[in-house]
Amino acid sequence: MTMDVTDFSAAAAQAEALDAADPLARFRERFLVPRHGTGEQAYFCGNSLGLQPRAVREALLEELDDWRELAVEAHFRGRHPWMPYHEFVREDLAAVVGALPHEVVAMNSLTVNLHLMMVSFYRPTPERPAILIEKSAFPSDQHAVASQIRCHGFDPAEALIEVAADEPAGTISPGAIIDAIDRHGERIALVLLPGVQYLTGEAFDLAGITAAAHRQGCRVGFDLAHAAGNLELALHDAGCDFAVWCSYKYLNAGPGAVAGCFVHERHAGAHDLPRFAGWWGHDPATRFQMKPGFVPARGADGWQLSNPPILALAPLRVSLAIFREAGMAALRARSLALTGTFEGLIQRHAGDVLEILTPREPARRGCQLSLRVKGPRDAGRALFEHLHAAGIVVDWREPDVIRAAPTPLYSRHADCLRFVQAVRTWADGRDRA
Repeated sequence: MTMDVTDFSAAAAQAEALDAADPLARFRERFLVPRHGTGEQAYFCGNSLGLQPRAVREALLEELDDWRELAVEAHFRGRHPWMPYHEFVREDLAAVVGALPHEVVAMNSLTVNLHLMMVSFYRPTPERPAILIEKSAFPSDQHAVASQIRCHGFDPAEALIEVAADEPAGTISPGAIIDAIDRHGERIALVLLPGVQYLTGEAFDLAGITAAAHRQGCRVGFDLAHAAGNLELALHDAGCDFAVWCSYKYLNAGPGAVAGCFVHERHAGAHDLPRFAGWWGHDPATRFQMKPGFVPARGADGWQLSNPPILALAPLRVSLAIFREAGMAALRARSLALTGTFEGLIQRHAGDVLEILTPREPARRGCQLSLRVKGPRDAGRALFEHLHAAGIVVDWREPDVIRAAPTPLYSRHADCLRFVQAVRTWADGRDRA
């Protein structure tokens, strides 16, 4: 049955007014929005790859010019000297994730950092061998934890505890996680959960999970791939032992961008923690004395392996400067408004077509809404392809989820309306057929 939504004029006027009055709407001009026909795409895929900041090209050219003109001397004399380059992103990165500056470092890729953290913080024993994750964890996390368990001589079939969804839409209630920690706590060496679950868009209570796990004697880490730059995080106050994230999604640092890592300051001087060591993690005061014996740098820097990838850090430096100017609190407020508008439009104009899987409570989600199309099994993929043909970029996750994220740095209320109008056009055409 077709919903009676023949007139979007009121919604269009409201979206236009909201965008015009939004003080953060100006940040959209800092990004390059791909074209569709004579206009721009409605881009809802910042949860997969953020848009390119306009200033990135110049930042990369500066580094290439310094390489051309100064060669090795650019380590010391470049416009942004390469030797301490990772320090140029430290304070802004700490602000984005709610950490102290020495608790964060930009390095490697997410899964590499996850493995490095588990070397230090997953220390299983026969009595306490287990890792707790969510049942629908991102495959890379599943692979990483299973391989770590095997490397320690245990069997994932026995030492991997998965918390299953207990809510109708496939999400996990806060109580279910705490119950699992309390029930299995004596066997758990590490609790590893996401900040935002990639498939459902559900945000987890980092502080509550950390407190419950620490009461049971477990170490706690978080994969913040879908949370960094999305939620207003407070990693230091939450008290988790470590966290890792990528920078190519909401942090807009480009495909395969250098990732990030947090280690709580209570571990800052823990030289006795097992770790995989590399020369850039060595105390910088004696690093270049080239003596044997590893002395870790204080804080998260002590987990570095190699010198910073300059051409990968330059886009992150540019993007983080935008976050500094906008402020995470303001961006989160705008995100709540945008996703609230998006949810309301879907409910009013496409509720007969789309089921929202992401929790309705704003505190339990970031900007992403995960959507399932009602109807035949192949309907979801058909709608996904229709949206892309209309210049509305979302992403598809098997078997039947469309993810759409109105990202606060560059998305608009008008984009949310455009999405819903396209859904309505598709659904009405399907009903007539």
